[in-house]
Amino acid sequence: MTTPPTGVALWVAGARPKTLPAAVVPVAVGTAAVADDTFILWRALAAMIVALALQVATNYANDYSDGIRGTDDDRVGPLRLVGSGAASPGAVKRAVIASFAVAGVVGLVLSLAVTPWLLVVGLCSILAGWFYTGGSNPYGYLGLGEVFVFVFFGLVATVGSAFVQVERIDGLAALLSVSVGIFATALLVINNLRDRVGDAAAGKRTLAVRIGDGATRSLYTVMMVGAFVVLAAAVVVHDRPWGLLGLIGVPPMLMAVRTVQSGAEGRSLIAVLEATGRTQLLAGIGLSVGLLL
Repeated sequence: MTTPPTGVALWVAGARPKTLPAAVVPVAVGTAAVADDTFILWRALAAMIVALALQVATNYANDYSDGIRGTDDDRVGPLRLVGSGAASPGAVKRAVIASFAVAGVVGLVLSLAVTPWLLVVGLCSILAGWFYTGGSNPYGYLGLGEVFVFVFFGLVATVGSAFVQVERIDGLAALLSVSVGIFATALLVINNLRDRVGDAAAGKRTLAVRIGDGATRSLYTVMMVGAFVVLAAAVVVHDRPWGLLGLIGVPPMLMAVRTVQSGAEGRSLIAVLEATGRTQLLAGIGLSVGLLL
């Protein structure tokens, strides 16, 4: 058994840094989509802090709730703070509160500068992050986690990042939010495919558990390819051809899809999770740079 890290390194590992592209990409894409109109640096940085804090808080909340339920007692993949015994449930819960607080405070500043409605969006995001695996009837245990990720780490984060710049709904950002949301959801799909057997045994009825191994692999493949199709269509329709630089993410996507379709299971899918995050990050960076050009 690998000895868990200690100190700051422990909490960094518990925050699951490989999932953080799901927070970075929507802010970068949404901001770049409207940068030729308006770009306010401090608002972009604030949106990035909010997105990262919400992602980290959700990861810690998932760790806490699954840990106290015993779902993480036999888990393949990234370190689980509570399930592994590396941190107490109380300490992880405090980390959840602190992370949500950071998102809340920075979000409040943004709302004062833009519109009070951002407070409603932020509150919904916090509640969705907590009740993914928290509460008496978590929706992540009902196979609805993918819906949450698509909506909040795709549509809301991308469109919202553009909104705080131009204070209106931007059409290009809205279309690209679909692609961004699909990439983010694919991260959860592959994560749940890896954990499918353990989740089923623990009573966690994720989408992967509900639809089975083969259908989950097909869903992942369709999503990864579909995200690039939507990306390409959006930039072509809006006459932003440099946005096709986002296709730089295709090579790691093809590697990930091949591995999934080969029937890889368990720890072999950890590399796919990393490749999925890399795909999303490269596609997001390439797309954002292209939109700025």
